[in-house]
Amino acid sequence: MEKQHHGKLVAGLIDDQPVEVTQPVKIQDLTFRDGHQSLFATRGRTEDFIPIAEDIDKVGFYSMEVWGGATFDTMHRFLGEDPWERIRTLKKYIKNTPFSMLLRGQNLVGYRNYPDDVAEAFVERACANGMDIFRVFDALNDFRNFETVVKIIKKNNRHFQGAICYSLTESRMGGPVYNLQYYLRKAKELEEMGADTICIKDMAGLIAPYDAYELVRALKENVKAPIHLHSHFTSGMADMSLLKAIEAGVDIVDTCLAPWAYRTSHPAIEPLVVALRGTNRDTGFDIKLLAKCSQYMEKISPKYRHLLDDRMSIIDINVLLHQTPGGMLSNLVNQLRDMDAIDKLDEVFRQLPIVRRELGQVPLVTPTSQIVGIQTVNNVLFDNASERYKMITAQVKDLLYGLYGETPVPVDPEVQKKALKGYPRGETPITSRPADVLEPELEKAKKEVEGLAKDLDDILTYALYPTTGKRYLRWKYGLEEIPKEVKAKTIDDVKQEEELIKKAKAGLLVEKVTKEAPPKGPAVRTFNVFVDGEYFEVEVEQIGGAPVITSITPAVQPVAAPQPAPAPTAPSLVPPPPPKPAAAPAPQAPPAPKAAAPAAGEGTAVEAPMPGMIIRYEVNEGGAVSEGDVVLILEAMKMENSIMSPISGTVKKINFKDGDSVQKGDVLAIIG
Repeated sequence: MEKQHHGKLVAGLIDDQPVEVTQPVKIQDLTFRDGHQSLFATRGRTEDFIPIAEDIDKVGFYSMEVWGGATFDTMHRFLGEDPWERIRTLKKYIKNTPFSMLLRGQNLVGYRNYPDDVAEAFVERACANGMDIFRVFDALNDFRNFETVVKIIKKNNRHFQGAICYSLTESRMGGPVYNLQYYLRKAKELEEMGADTICIKDMAGLIAPYDAYELVRALKENVKAPIHLHSHFTSGMADMSLLKAIEAGVDIVDTCLAPWAYRTSHPAIEPLVVALRGTNRDTGFDIKLLAKCSQYMEKISPKYRHLLDDRMSIIDINVLLHQTPGGMLSNLVNQLRDMDAIDKLDEVFRQLPIVRRELGQVPLVTPTSQIVGIQTVNNVLFDNASERYKMITAQVKDLLYGLYGETPVPVDPEVQKKALKGYPRGETPITSRPADVLEPELEKAKKEVEGLAKDLDDILTYALYPTTGKRYLRWKYGLEEIPKEVKAKTIDDVKQEEELIKKAKAGLLVEKVTKEAPPKGPAVRTFNVFVDGEYFEVEVEQIGGAPVITSITPAVQPVAAPQPAPAPTAPSLVPPPPPKPAAAPAPQAPPAPKAAAPAAGEGTAVEAPMPGMIIRYEVNEGGAVSEGDVVLILEAMKMENSIMSPISGTVKKINFKDGDSVQKGDVLAIIG
């Protein structure tokens, strides 16, 4: 039977003459990075990767993505792990497969543009620690933000993969912004920068199968660098899009091992391997070896299942309806839920495209997805009929000033003017490369952690994340105890939790902690207690404080004389309490909330409008403030919000310290 041609893919039946494998598809595995970032909030631990690392190394992947993205933040903040150590440790076990990382351009692995000295040092250290391939992207597709990091990547003879963030304003590729010509133009810019490969980074699962085909076909005709497609499964289209891209001639695609695939993650490798058998693009992978690797991942997955979205559907049609990335959507839902405003979600969806358009139609990828999403939530919750953009995050101000780069279309001038009023760097936005206006920070960081940081890796951890980075270094060197919630959970821990859940579902109470009873003393008294028709005999002994009472004889209640008022009550069956001591003990203070409301006349409370972490106070107790002055910076969902004084006066009290977590409504300061 004649072989069937599907674009660049040639296929035949198993009973026919075998098809010669002329262009095997290369596969990058994302299980150790984007797989758990997408499904389990990046909580995958190094100790769980080591046992299967050598087997995964045998598969024959083009590369393995093991670092970058949110891993750096999450490892030091929530796992108590040194991010740098992960690269070094995995390199001991994975010796044949190149390591890849996701680098956010001048954002590195953070949420703002860092100065050149920090960027250069970070990439140097990533190379020295063992990174081979750098997938570099910029949230605005402004490739000026690549210049510094690419220079260091090339200097170290490492692989520079230039990524284009795939985005839409319409339901399919096209329209005035994100059309085919836009992506071809961006690809040519990357080729001119010396990109070794070019990646279409579809972080929201937006790329439709036939758009993937046309885009890959056009890229192969117009640029020489190999083309790599990265697409999340969030919308349910990624399997189809990968297959159409393979037919169009894409060189490399991204997948995960099956247990950590699908949902907001990526297509699974196993079905793709089978689908491409008998074609000229056969991967050649051993499906049994892949099955062994997946069985291991399945075994450890219960440790992370509590982090998994528990909805029945494994796809999110909101991506198709709103072009909202899955991670961005979960952030919005979590923020609204924390603020008791989940009923506002539909209004957030309505305003999201409005805010995005006013902020320059930016691609919705980290960090711009958070910038647009959280500003939209702020607008929905805090704006009123007379004023929009009442609470503008620091990152929106930076974006409108130009600190993230050039937006795909001009921003709204009125919103820009409002945001930049009183902006510390000036009220006139810049058009230069953002890092050109940033002062060096590395030497300053070295001085601030002198005596704590042991090497340049430690200093960079602090430079990228000053608040949580310093806290991690104190954990690392034993200066503070690592909190229990940061420590690793074992499979035995998971089994114990599952047993408790089973008991709870069966109607059994949670087991009480067994305490050894002390010997009974002479002051023990016995009470009969009646609750809802049930009778309990309770023994009570008072310890300390009051005189010892060895016995109580209930007095016979005299018959009360008739009273004109209400009828007499039945005599009490409970013995009277022991007499109070002569000197009343000091009253026990009720547990005061972290942030008590000010007493009448004490002052005006500055309350947290949302849950978050205090980055820093901008005022001191006793200092004078004017109405509208910034009292503190509150980080919520990784965006910084300026919390302002509602009145003019004096700072009477500051209730928290830098790095503290607060809840909505907590009193952060009192102005009198």
